[in-house]
Amino acid sequence: MEQKVPTREDALILLKEFNKDHSLIHHALAVESVMRYMARKYGEDEEKWGIIGVIHDLDYEKFPDLHCKKSKEILEEKGWPEEYIRAVVAHGWGLCSEVKPETMLEKTLYAVDELTGLVAACALVRPSKSIKDLEPKSVMKKWKQKGFAAGVNREVIEQGADMLGIELKDLVADVIGGMRKVSDEIGL
Repeated sequence: MEQKVPTREDALILLKEFNKDHSLIHHALAVESVMRYMARKYGEDEEKWGIIGVIHDLDYEKFPDLHCKKSKEILEEKGWPEEYIRAVVAHGWGLCSEVKPETMLEKTLYAVDELTGLVAACALVRPSKSIKDLEPKSVMKKWKQKGFAAGVNREVIEQGADMLGIELKDLVADVIGGMRKVSDEIGL
């Protein structure tokens, strides 16, 4: 099958074909927004990074036990570019994939995926229930509380920040900055 460059619309259609849960769709939009933010910061292809953010958890709702593996199959079947597929698979490195993030795009997706969940949880416990007034120091306080958002894999986030060569608090600030752009769309 001939490879074409996928559009954001292609990514959203595919995401919604395999995901009906609004929280998973909101997560995909949050990761997309952060990936676009980071692409601008690094002078990278914002459209590509955003599209990969949209589809990174494509298979999670229907195939949680085959996470990343099923996405690879689906994207290959649809003729998506190898670079996009590899980034999606690499974001599960050490958890459900043996593909280690190597490119800046892959390392960024790996680093920010889990962190968007923690940032969202931190926003939801604020009186405003919004990310618009959330500061990195608030997230860092919650970071230390292992019982808070216990499902968030903090080791992955730390490893991702190390891969990117940035301080955790700076990565938190970037994720907050990226998520603010879609705060209304994702209910934060």
